[in-house]
Amino acid sequence: MAYLEPGRVLAFAHRGGAYHPEIEGLENTLAAFRHAAALGYDYLETDVHVTADGVLLAFHDEVLDRVTDQRGAIRDLTLADVRRARIGGREQVPTLVELLDAFPDARFNIDLKSDGAVIALADLVRERHLWDRLLVASFSRRRIRRFRELTGGRVPTAADPWQIVAFRVSPSARIARLLAGGGFAAFQVPHRRNGLTVTTAGLVRRAHAAGLQVHVWTIDDPAEMAALLDRGVDGLFTDRTDLLKDVLLGRGQWWSARGGATA
Repeated sequence: MAYLEPGRVLAFAHRGGAYHPEIEGLENTLAAFRHAAALGYDYLETDVHVTADGVLLAFHDEVLDRVTDQRGAIRDLTLADVRRARIGGREQVPTLVELLDAFPDARFNIDLKSDGAVIALADLVRERHLWDRLLVASFSRRRIRRFRELTGGRVPTAADPWQIVAFRVSPSARIARLLAGGGFAAFQVPHRRNGLTVTTAGLVRRAHAAGLQVHVWTIDDPAEMAALLDRGVDGLFTDRTDLLKDVLLGRGQWWSARGGATA
């Protein structure tokens, strides 16, 4: 089963739908991802860090401080240390393996948040044969290039920052491809950044001409969702899983593997 599915909009539950009113404060927890799966989300987004003893955690920050009742940098803590922390006063920080096992039919978008996570994730991919179940991204060009090398290009990855720039500024898909090279399957970009529109109609057009998808993060406003869908983007990340589902239902573009397309 391939990760990307041309012809349908991919709805990504960002950190499990971090700002859905029913689970706010429980980002990147099993409870959050269960909630998203119950809504019909097939694509779950998370981040990974690695503990001092080499365990991949589904967690966004470098430190526990912001969202848990404990403190400390994950790279300095063992799994046993992290297990004492509680998100929202009740939920443990899950390991990536726990997420994969809890949602065997889901596909995961994974953001490499630390250098140590690169080798750990590549090892897990080989061990679990996750070649078609993940799409991996990183803000670090070095990390994503290393991950591609370690996995032999068999796992779909998102464009690195330079590849995004190449497609954003080039006048044609052919020139963009020459500048950016290959090795990636999708652009995962913000709609706007520092006053600049990143997800332009031109970027979408050039990406599609090159056979690449465009996924936009993190969109929580229904009007912005609709505008981007009208522009032809292939996927949206959202913290408001309720609102994105409503927008896609209203447009006849909601699709779930558990229930098929729903008008």
